Amino acid sequence: MSLRSNVAESCIAAVIAAMATAVTLPARASEPACDEAEVLAQASVVEGTLSIGDARLRYWDTGGNGPAVVLLHPGTGNLMSWTRQQPALAGAGYRVIGYSRRGHAGSDSGPGAAPPAASDLLQLLDALKVRRFHAVGVAAGGIYATDFALSHPDRLLSLTIAGSLVAIADADYMKRSSALRPAILNQLPSEFRELGPQYRASCPSGVAAWLAIERANAIDPAAQASARPTLENRLTLEALKTLRMPVLLMTGDADLYTPPALAFEIARAFPDSRTRVIDGAGHSANWEQPRAFNAVLLEFLASTTQR
Repeated sequence: MSLRSNVAESCIAAVIAAMATAVTLPARASEPACDEAEVLAQASVVEGTLSIGDARLRYWDTGGNGPAVVLLHPGTGNLMSWTRQQPALAGAGYRVIGYSRRGHAGSDSGPGAAPPAASDLLQLLDALKVRRFHAVGVAAGGIYATDFALSHPDRLLSLTIAGSLVAIADADYMKRSSALRPAILNQLPSEFRELGPQYRASCPSGVAAWLAIERANAIDPAAQASARPTLENRLTLEALKTLRMPVLLMTGDADLYTPPALAFEIARAFPDSRTRVIDGAGHSANWEQPRAFNAVLLEFLASTTQR
């Protein structure tokens, strides 16, 4: 049985959603913080490992003829982070692709310093014969998705960024960001940093499943540092102004890294963007409130195909 299948099954067993300048309302989470029914049976996939440069990257692909949606995981995640999104997206007719970046579960780190993540992703997409696609990035995945968009804007149908600082090369913006969170934050356990208090209190099985996915990334610290991909572009608010594709930004109302105020600031830099705040979610809105997250995402994706 594959690595993804093992963890996906444990997740299912443990825990079976306006333009930037407009006033935007939260995406209401009508379900309780722990809704086991939201972990649906996964769509069938083709799993594989591709040689990309000097590394091997693990991926899965639902296939089909629908528009492609490529999922870019957070730093604490991997290709198994999407059990709550994959069935909803595949069920709506999309071809859904997830993969692990270097040094994350199923993908090795390669012998030397990692190249830019955008380079790895470009080679992966070319190998899978994906020309244009919708990019969905959560947390660090949002940073890498934006970097790819800056390097290859012609490849994106749309860009979705959830719980991500994005403009990490903008000194003034990062100063404002740092002022909003305590210095001790990065010393706290990952589940305290990335899962909101409502979810931690009401869904211990979901927390356990989330931690199991994080722990699947375990490699020695030196290898992990060398595997961390670099960026091809300086991600500043000015740079974001050059991106013309439709952009959706989401964040949880309890996100300690990207509170709503920061999400709105990022959104104003994009020429064509909308922002949604997910009630009852921390930094991992896609995991904590999948019904609300998926509803917002699917509505956005559908709107881009109608243009």
